[in-house]
Amino acid sequence: MILATHALTGAALGKYVGKTWILILLSIILHYALDTFRHGEYLDRHSKTKEAAWKVAIDVGAGAILIFIIFFSAKLSLPVLRNMLIGAFFSMLPDLLTFLYWKGGVKFLKKPFEFHAWVHPYPPFSKERDWNLRNARNDIIISAVAIILLLF
Repeated sequence: MILATHALTGAALGKYVGKTWILILLSIILHYALDTFRHGEYLDRHSKTKEAAWKVAIDVGAGAILIFIIFFSAKLSLPVLRNMLIGAFFSMLPDLLTFLYWKGGVKFLKKPFEFHAWVHPYPPFSKERDWNLRNARNDIIISAVAIILLLF
């Protein structure tokens, strides 16, 4: 899943879950559950850190902009926004840890990296994880459901 999808689903979870520690736990579990669906990846094994950084920034930025637009248009309270942001952050955290291991070489993150790879139904950099419309379909559907949950 792209980071915007994880952020939106975590934010939707945060809108409805008031207990912070439960929200954190559910957001991380939700990340791994979503990664079991077929989805595309916009980074490949040849992605340079600089190239990855701008793609990640656009991805996270898109999710954050949507979350704030929904927050202001729905006139939600600040505690709800806080929970939405906590949910969004912890839903994206496993990808951050993966990136820190993959590109940063942070050795103690090897086990989380391996678990993250294990939950994906297709191996890294396979054609089933190429960035195309077929593989992005689940991202689109899941993001749309999250937006609807955020709006209502």
